[in-house]
Amino acid sequence: MTYRVCFVCTGNICRSPMAESVFHARVAEAGLAELVTVDSAGTGGWHEGEAADPRAASVLGEHGYGTEHIARQFQSSWFPRLDLVIALDTGHLKALRRHAPTEEDVRKIRLLRSFDPSAGDELDVPDPYYGDRDNFEECLEMVEAASTGLLAAVLAELEGRTA
Repeated sequence: MTYRVCFVCTGNICRSPMAESVFHARVAEAGLAELVTVDSAGTGGWHEGEAADPRAASVLGEHGYGTEHIARQFQSSWFPRLDLVIALDTGHLKALRRHAPTEEDVRKIRLLRSFDPSAGDELDVPDPYYGDRDNFEECLEMVEAASTGLLAAVLAELEGRTA
């Protein structure tokens, strides 16, 4: 059975596509592409149908990650088919919790940086949209750091399913 992860930010053009691309690469490197699906969405539909922000795509490409992306808005109806919904900041976390149909769905929602032990109490990935290229690089660093712990958590879940 496939394990499904969806990353969620505001407009699905910066942070969540970066997280999707990085985690997709981690999943592939671990040989889990057949077992784990990765996608992303935004809490709002302002950018639906658009590609990732050019700065996000540029930073991803320069670091060897995929850049193909089409923005879409997260739908509450997706919860039943998802195993993990990863919010990029506390605003997204709160919005997702408000729209989760059941308590079981609420338990699927986690902050990305909660998987990074070095994050401490700073669990938000700041929105780079109004910043410059350095902000996108910083976002990528945070996403990469958290992806290691996230992959370990997903692996533990997968092992638990087969035990």
